[in-house]
Amino acid sequence: MHTNPISPLLQLSAMKVAYGGIQAVKGIDLELYRGELVSLIGANGAGKTTTLNAIAGSLKIADGEIHYEGEKVHVLPAHKRLRRGIALVPEGRGIFTRLTVEENLRMGAYTRNDKAAIEQDLERVYTMLPRVKERLAQIAGTLSGGEQQMVAIGRALLSRPKLLLLDEPSMGLAPLVVEKIFEVVQSVAKEGVTILLVEQNANLALEFSQRAYVMESGKITLTGSGAELLTNPKVRAAYLGEAA
Repeated sequence: MHTNPISPLLQLSAMKVAYGGIQAVKGIDLELYRGELVSLIGANGAGKTTTLNAIAGSLKIADGEIHYEGEKVHVLPAHKRLRRGIALVPEGRGIFTRLTVEENLRMGAYTRNDKAAIEQDLERVYTMLPRVKERLAQIAGTLSGGEQQMVAIGRALLSRPKLLLLDEPSMGLAPLVVEKIFEVVQSVAKEGVTILLVEQNANLALEFSQRAYVMESGKITLTGSGAELLTNPKVRAAYLGEAA
């Protein structure tokens, strides 16, 4: 076990992921340090979602390694990675539409049995997400898209993650709602949760991130601070809708 605080919380080394014969991720290296908010940007089909699913354990890697807290986790099933503190908020939110908001949130704590601490964490989530608190008894499928996204984030927080993987949190949401979601993401980051964010809205992602990686056709082609990539002409032309 690495106790060196400078060692990465998460490290992908030459990670490859293949889908039915197609290589979706082609040997990438990526590092995340404790307390960082890092984004992964790129066009549709670049391999971003595949990367998050491989880290969370819902996809097997074909080659390479995933180290988390200094240990190999690519050999562990998804539920054991969740117990270790790796939580994924999937694209499309993945909430239980027929359960109430409160039942959804409590599902996030299913790997835990520290009842008092779960209640404390619920209160924390309610403070962070007042809109969610107002709708505890409502059936989750009847919520707006933005409210569902907040429930999905709240549910992930109840597993007490050290690493939160967020896949397209702003997808299909109105600009004002997106702003609110990013405020929530920022407050989660301020609580010390390390975040890896996949986001279509590259401008917003880079603005909020300390560092970012650019992914193209399964490879990492560029990395730098959020501010550097925001001003990089190639990035501006490809993802921020500006002529180079």
